[in-house]
Amino acid sequence: MSTKYRVVVVGMGKRGMHHAQAFQANGRFEVVGVCDIDPARLDAAAAKFGAAKGTDALQVASAAKPDVFCFCTLPNLRSEMIRAGIKSGARLIAFEKPVALTTREGFLVRKLLADSGVKAVVSHQHRYGEHYRKVKEIVASGALGRIHTVYGTASGWMMHMISHLIDYMRWYNEGTSKGESPAAQWVMAQGAGRGKLTDLLPSPDYIAGFIQFANGVRGIVECGAGAPDVPEVDYWFRKCRIGAQGTEGFAEVLTGGGWRAVTKAGASSGGGSMNYDLDMPPYIQDIADWLDDDRKMHPCNFESAYAGFEIMMAFCRSAANGGQVSLPLTDAADEIELLKAHLADRKVLLSTPVNAKEYGQ
Repeated sequence: MSTKYRVVVVGMGKRGMHHAQAFQANGRFEVVGVCDIDPARLDAAAAKFGAAKGTDALQVASAAKPDVFCFCTLPNLRSEMIRAGIKSGARLIAFEKPVALTTREGFLVRKLLADSGVKAVVSHQHRYGEHYRKVKEIVASGALGRIHTVYGTASGWMMHMISHLIDYMRWYNEGTSKGESPAAQWVMAQGAGRGKLTDLLPSPDYIAGFIQFANGVRGIVECGAGAPDVPEVDYWFRKCRIGAQGTEGFAEVLTGGGWRAVTKAGASSGGGSMNYDLDMPPYIQDIADWLDDDRKMHPCNFESAYAGFEIMMAFCRSAANGGQVSLPLTDAADEIELLKAHLADRKVLLSTPVNAKEYGQ
């Protein structure tokens, strides 16, 4: 009989409940503990899952002795939650993006995980969507020829959306190979608008930049108020477009509107939309598979997410200080404070009127 893994979930808001439900629905897991500082949410989650409860993450986890410590908390608590997961004795820590808000904390998170040997995954689960996978299939087939450009755009702001864009761009940049994504060598970016710098997910209102990958492929990213509209998608937060261009065609996914491609064989398209009910189960199953066998590394493993995190932080440094920024980053900084200090105090210019509501105009 297969091992049944014990899970503690911290943060019982929308995403925490998504995770807890997906873990409980998979026969390889049992939710044994839940934690939240909101009494009503905590009581409801404990009753739903029949789990122990508490408002202190470390206390709940220490008592429950989980195999998996999952947290879906505010982004300013990353290192605190990572420490709690490690101290609880968990074998794997699962958490929401972003990896951290600054490299000052990101470096610490990475060191804590490396020193402890605890596995970690970051929830870039959209890649399990049928439309995302279809684009990957087309890229991997070689139908686009030599890939020269990968790109991603989103109307949402940087800390909310860009780690998703970069993760899937890096995935598509694997091309026809089945190895690791080529490393980023340098980036250059510009930022505009200060409205979202005080958000819980602090960001420029608009950031756009270029990535030079080691295999010569160029990455192009736009995120926020000035990003191009995706008129085929109605739901604002799903106005995201990620794709790859090659010498013989292109293929791209729309987060809320399917996929499309043009190759030598002609034009093609299909459906698909972001759907937690469909995307979470395989993400959770891959956690079980990695716990079962070290060789079955999770596609959303921490090191992959960290590579994307470094690109995002390098974008911030470039937008604040100007010029190109080489990778990997070797010195820790507070990139949000850099942006606050250097980003011009001018209203961001919108690409489309639908962005006015979110960006204060």
